[in-house]
Amino acid sequence: MSGCNRVLKMLALAAGLGGALNVTAALHAGDVAPPFVAEAALSGKQFTFDLAEALKKGPVVLYFYPKAFTSGCTVEAHNFAEASDRFKALGATVLGMSNDDIGTLKKFSVKECRNKFAVAADHGARVMKKYDAVLPASTDVADRISYVIAPNGLVIYVYASLSPDGHVENTLHAIEQWKDGTAH
Repeated sequence: MSGCNRVLKMLALAAGLGGALNVTAALHAGDVAPPFVAEAALSGKQFTFDLAEALKKGPVVLYFYPKAFTSGCTVEAHNFAEASDRFKALGATVLGMSNDDIGTLKKFSVKECRNKFAVAADHGARVMKKYDAVLPASTDVADRISYVIAPNGLVIYVYASLSPDGHVENTLHAIEQWKDGTAH
């Protein structure tokens, strides 16, 4: 079992969930995405990420993950890095977010995100709380949830799964459908 998944399972057990985590997101397609500004890192360099500014360029994939450098979160970062050219071709910005400190995320942005997309520090879990992306039985660990946000600020797709698999393909497909006008 991966380190990240072990932590998630322990939190679930502590919450009396018997290890079965039911991942749900409060935000749904059609909801307004809460605006935020956060410290972020890309290629080891720190900058300020502003959702409103990013949306002026196109859709944003905002994915929450529990902890940098754990196995599941590393797999997910690699998957997003490998698909970064596909996201760019669709005009989309990818941003990963966790409650890790910016120093850790500078390193994570280079090593695991492979300098392909930014990751943001969510100090005090304030953004993840607005997006209802906090792991059950926790107050400051992100659940694994991916949101696709259209340039008009509306959530157009939500994918919630503790598995790192599926987040990239599902969000790519949602953006393709949105661009084609076939999104539900």
